[in-house]
Amino acid sequence: MSALPAFAQSSTIDGKKALVGAASDLKFALTEIVAQFERETSYRFTLNLGSSGNFAQQIRQGLPIELYLSADEDYVFQLADAGLTKDRGSLYAVGRIALYVPEGSPIKLDPELRGLKEQWASVTKFAIANPEHAPYGRAAYQALQKLGLWDMVQPKLVMGENISQATQFVATGAAQAGITALSLALAQDVASLGKHMVLPAALHAPVRQRMVLTKHAGPAAIALYDYLQGTKAKAILQKYGFAVG
Repeated sequence: MSALPAFAQSSTIDGKKALVGAASDLKFALTEIVAQFERETSYRFTLNLGSSGNFAQQIRQGLPIELYLSADEDYVFQLADAGLTKDRGSLYAVGRIALYVPEGSPIKLDPELRGLKEQWASVTKFAIANPEHAPYGRAAYQALQKLGLWDMVQPKLVMGENISQATQFVATGAAQAGITALSLALAQDVASLGKHMVLPAALHAPVRQRMVLTKHAGPAAIALYDYLQGTKAKAILQKYGFAVG
């Protein structure tokens, strides 16, 4: 078994604090939701963001995450089938992907990525999240395949460990274009550094995002899980481009 991350020690036994593992597309939305919830309650949370697949593996290895928010519901189902969760969780959002380019880019944005193809000579690096364990990377791969652009993109591809890192490549200019999560593209910190175009949902399988309480879950985690299904949290998720039930 590999060593657990240092933040695994941050969860406490009094139930007032909880360790949360969440997909990195939630970086801005969930941070806002948790801050709001902490203002309203005495609960406190350690929020860790990364790739959904990596968190699922770490939970299997013993990482005491109490609430897991995955960008791919299949990871939740796998953990449930392994007996590591309280139940099969709840669908909290459906995500979308977007083409993202730095401010001042000559690439014209369009849903079919014709502008990207026309300006491909100006691109040295194209960023996506790693499709092996990042759901938004998988959606990007599917979209590029469906548009017949995967073979063109592959030689210039740079993969982020998660969708947040892939987005950072473009925002900093390390990549001249990439496919990100709409939730990140809409965040002020990201939007101020570039421009985006939402890609048609028909280009990829739905990014169905599911959360679940693990066997470690205490009162704080349970309370946040319930709060995420309420109107206040849903309003924030919608602000960041998520479809919610």
